[in-house]
Amino acid sequence: MRQWTQEERLRQAELIRSWQPWKKSTGAKTSAGTAISKMNAYKHGGRSAEVRAQYNAITECKRQLQAILSQKWL
Repeated sequence: MRQWTQEERLRQAELIRSWQPWKKSTGAKTSAGTAISKMNAYKHGGRSAEVRAQYNAITECKRQLQAILSQKWL
């Protein structure tokens, strides 16, 4: 990673204060833009409630099977 000198840091801070990019950031302006931006974090649905419920059911079945298999057979 690049190491900035103190002078470079001061100059960059001065430039950013003159640009004031935080004043230009407004986000989505329309409902369509909001709908698109909501999908930014969506990847694949692998963490959806349905998938998690199925995973939990499979895990519980595995636990029950292990309990049955670990019992001593007479």
